[in-house]
Amino acid sequence: MNTDQRVAVVTGAGSGIGRAVALALASAGWSLALAGRRAEPLAETAAAAGAPDALCVTTDVTDEDEVGALFAAVRERFGRLDLLFNNAGTFGPGVPLEDLAAADWRAVVDVNLTGAFLCAQAAYRLMKEQDPQGGRIINNGSISAHAPRPNSVAYTATKHAITGLTKSLSLDGRPYRIACGQIDIGNAATEMTERMQTGTLQANGELAVEPVMAAADVARTVVHMAELPLEANIPFLTVMATNMPYVGRG
Repeated sequence: MNTDQRVAVVTGAGSGIGRAVALALASAGWSLALAGRRAEPLAETAAAAGAPDALCVTTDVTDEDEVGALFAAVRERFGRLDLLFNNAGTFGPGVPLEDLAAADWRAVVDVNLTGAFLCAQAAYRLMKEQDPQGGRIINNGSISAHAPRPNSVAYTATKHAITGLTKSLSLDGRPYRIACGQIDIGNAATEMTERMQTGTLQANGELAVEPVMAAADVARTVVHMAELPLEANIPFLTVMATNMPYVGRG
């Protein structure tokens, strides 16, 4: 094991914010373990990052066994873990509250909350046991961890819950030099936010086009959080398109 090597796991690494963060970490010299549901997008991320030796592991973050296999592969390949970017997530159907099926609610909770917990738990175990001990977990929250959009009850509830997860991980990690922070992102230009550029429902019932920002700017922020010494932590950080309707939402 090379103790100078910095190793990062990125979930949801096949597209969007996950891919942008993987590229930024690779550019900063990190070794990568990329996780996502499909092998081909992970390989594309590794190629785009100029990291042909990246560890790509197809992983359903809602499956405890698959999450365990991901972190076992990280231990086998690298011997340690310095960063988990807990990024995998889904929005779910954008339907009125009364029309949201219980199965759709559970699907969002399973990915956004249970998946984040399972990955954090596995990372925590590895970081606690390794020598030197410690590491960092960064959870992808959302502007919706602060203020909801219409017809987003499942997504909003899970992102509020991620804040509680972040606080508990931060507290429980103190004895083991495990730092935990959360980045709340607003309107990064990804596949998930394409509707922002054609018109999305506002709190007053109108449709409006919203400004977006480059995913690369989010990625640079994640790298900044990741590269702090473990004696320092950013517990919560918001990065958003400057003129998006957040402060004035509603």
